[in-house]
Amino acid sequence: MSVINNQKTFFQYYFSILFASFPLSFIAGNMIININIVILIFSALVFFQKEIFQIHYYFIDKLIIFFFIFVLFTGFYNDIYFILNDLYPAGYKTIFKSILYLRYLFLYLVVRFLIERQLINFKFFFISCAFFSIFVCLDIFYQFIFGKDIFGYEINQDSRKLSGPFGDELIAGTYIQRFSIFTFFVITFFYHEKFSKYSKYLIPILFFIFTLGIILSGNRMPFLLFILLIFLVLIFHRSTIKLLIPFIFLTIIFFSIIYNSNQRVRDNFQSFYVNVSKIFIVVKNKDFQNDNVPQYLKEFSTFYDTWLMNKYIGGGIKNFRYYCHVRNNIDKNSKFVCNMHPHNYYLEILTETGIIGFSIVILIFIQVIYLTFIKRYFVDRDSSENNLIVPFIFLFIAEIFPLKSTGSFFTTGNSTYLFLILAILIGLSQTKNSIENKY
Repeated sequence: MSVINNQKTFFQYYFSILFASFPLSFIAGNMIININIVILIFSALVFFQKEIFQIHYYFIDKLIIFFFIFVLFTGFYNDIYFILNDLYPAGYKTIFKSILYLRYLFLYLVVRFLIERQLINFKFFFISCAFFSIFVCLDIFYQFIFGKDIFGYEINQDSRKLSGPFGDELIAGTYIQRFSIFTFFVITFFYHEKFSKYSKYLIPILFFIFTLGIILSGNRMPFLLFILLIFLVLIFHRSTIKLLIPFIFLTIIFFSIIYNSNQRVRDNFQSFYVNVSKIFIVVKNKDFQNDNVPQYLKEFSTFYDTWLMNKYIGGGIKNFRYYCHVRNNIDKNSKFVCNMHPHNYYLEILTETGIIGFSIVILIFIQVIYLTFIKRYFVDRDSSENNLIVPFIFLFIAEIFPLKSTGSFFTTGNSTYLFLILAILIGLSQTKNSIENKY
C-alpha cells in the first residue's frame, strides 16, 4: 500500500509541476508551449498507457473528438482539391497541419484523465499563474519607465502598445487577462487562514497592478474582458458579491487616474472609442464601402466572400490566407486586400471548417456553458460543487466572447489555452466535492 501511495504522490508532483509550467511556457513562446505539450502527453502515455483512453466519454467528449475528425476530413478534402486543380498550396499541406493539430485532442484527453485521477494539484498552477502575471506587469512597468524591459526589449515608438517580455508580440494584456484572475483565488482557496486579515489590502493592490499592467500594454479588448471577468465573478460567486461596489469604485478611480496622467494611454483609448463609433455608424448605415471604414471591420468583412467558396466543410485550417486572395469581389484598388485570418474565432471557424465545423464548435460551447455555468448557478445552486471551477468558467466565457477581435483560433497559443480550459472544466464539472482544501 505504501508503494502505491508513494507512486501516486510522485505522479501528483510530477504532473502538477508540468501543468503549472504552462503560464511560463506562454511567455517563453510557441516552441516551449509545444515542448510542454509533448512532454505532458508523452509522460502520461508512458506511465498510464491505454488507461488514458479508458475514461468515461461524455457527450461533450464525443463532440470534441468528432470536431477533430472533421478537421482531418476537411484538410484531406481541400488538399485533394488543390492537387487536382494544380493550385497552391499543394503537397498535402493542409492534412499535415490537421494531423499536427491532433496534439490538442491528446492534450485534452490527458488533462481530463489526470483531473479525474486527481493527479493535478491546482495549488501549483494557481501560484504559477499569480507569479508570472505579476512578473509580466512588473516587466511592463519597467519597460514603461526605462524604455526597455529587463530582457532588453525596447518600446516601439510608432506603437501605442508595450510588449513586456513578449518582444515583438504585443500580447501582454491578453496574457494578464487570461492568467491574473487566479491570483485572487490563491488567497481564497489555499491561504485563507494565513492571509484573511490582509486580503482587504492585498486584493485592491493586486487589482491595481493588473489594471495598470493591462492599460499600459495597450491591449484594449483584454482590459474590457478583464473588467468583465472580475464583474462576473463578483456577481455569481456568493462569497465575493459584497466586493462589487468597491470594485466598481476602484475601477473608475484607477482608470481615471491612468487615463488623465498619460498621453499614450489617453490616445490609445480615444482611438478605440473613435473606431467603435465608426463601426457602429458603418453597420447602422450598411455603408461598408466607405473609405473611413475602420481596419478591424475591413478584416472582418474579408471573411464573407471567402466563406462562400467553401460554405459547408470549409477551406481547411490555416487556409484562409490562401482562399481570401482568390475570392470574388476583391477591390483591387483597395490598400487592404487580406490578412492571415479574419481576426475573430467564429468567422475563422466558419471559413476554415464551414457550417458543419462551426455547428460542432457552437454545440461544444453551449454544452460546456450548460454543464458548468448554468448548472452551477441556475440548476443546482444548492449542490456541493468544486469551487476550483469558478475562475475557469468565467475565463472560458471571456475566451469565447463573440464580439471581440482575436488571434487565430488554430494557432499554438490560442488552441493550447482553449483546450486546457475545456479539459479542466469538463474534468472538474464531474468532481462533485470541493477539493481545494486538500491542498
